[in-house]
Amino acid sequence: MAKPKREDDKPNKSQKERFIETARELEVDESEEAFERAFKKIVPSKIRNPTAD
Repeated sequence: MAKPKREDDKPNKSQKERFIETARELEVDESEEAFERAFKKIVPSKIRNPTAD
C-alpha cells in the first residue's frame, strides 16, 4: 500500500535533497564514530574459514 504524499513535498526537490531534509528532521548523527559503532554491530570482526576447522 502506497503512503499518502505529504503536503510539503515539492516535485522540484531531488531525491538527495529530500533525503537530507528527512535526515535532519530525524536528527540523524552524521559522525564517523557513530557509523563505525553501528557498522561493527552488524559486521563480524573476524571472518572464520569454515574449512579450517
